[in-house]
Amino acid sequence: MINLSLKKKLLPLVFPILIILVWFLITEVFVVWPKFIMPSPIDVASAAYTLIFNGELFTNTVSTLIKVFLGIILASVVAIPIGIFLGWSETWDSFCSLVISVLRPVPPIAWIPFAILWFGIGLSSAVFVIFLGCVFPLLVYTIDGVKRTEKVLVEAAQTLGANSWDVLTKIVMPSAVSHIISGLKVGVGIALMCTVSSEMIASSDGLGHMILTASNLFDPGTMVVGILVIGIIGIAFDVVFRKLQDSIFW
Repeated sequence: MINLSLKKKLLPLVFPILIILVWFLITEVFVVWPKFIMPSPIDVASAAYTLIFNGELFTNTVSTLIKVFLGIILASVVAIPIGIFLGWSETWDSFCSLVISVLRPVPPIAWIPFAILWFGIGLSSAVFVIFLGCVFPLLVYTIDGVKRTEKVLVEAAQTLGANSWDVLTKIVMPSAVSHIISGLKVGVGIALMCTVSSEMIASSDGLGHMILTASNLFDPGTMVVGILVIGIIGIAFDVVFRKLQDSIFW
């Protein structure tokens, strides 16, 4: 009988294996579509082999990761302190709420023309778009985390003589950490979407640029490799943030 722990680890692999099997049958056995429309798993594996050994996949992946990290770090530096401040001060929260509500729903890719105009094509414009995609989710989650601090804890600390700074740094901010990490998790997903979009329009490298170039060259195998790598990066970030949450709140 299969160990329960092993079963839980293997179960998530079943569905992807079934997808690959059906994909192989459709593209290699029955050939429902031409290869330039839908590549087979063998074509994708061949493209991945070529991209790995010529260094193109590594170079573009590193370029994308650099943009993602820079965008997230910049968004965190801006959004977390402002979010804590706005969550702590009802007056300033009300003062800024309309502007945040207007700008937050705007898709980050809508800023790409301005990014190109202001920063040109390259790293800066991509990071600017990623920053805009991450900053508002992280800001909203941070504000919400501060506001959700249990009032009983705040009142207890104040009763024991804690001043406002002590309450903010020792009770409110630690209480908001879980929400901030959740905001980062959401921000990473948006960052990857923004990165790929900006790389297709305002960059000369990265996975998005690689996918667009492969599309122009009718190379769907390379396109699928790029898409899969983006998905793997997303999973890796999710695992890191989950481990971080577990280590903090264990």
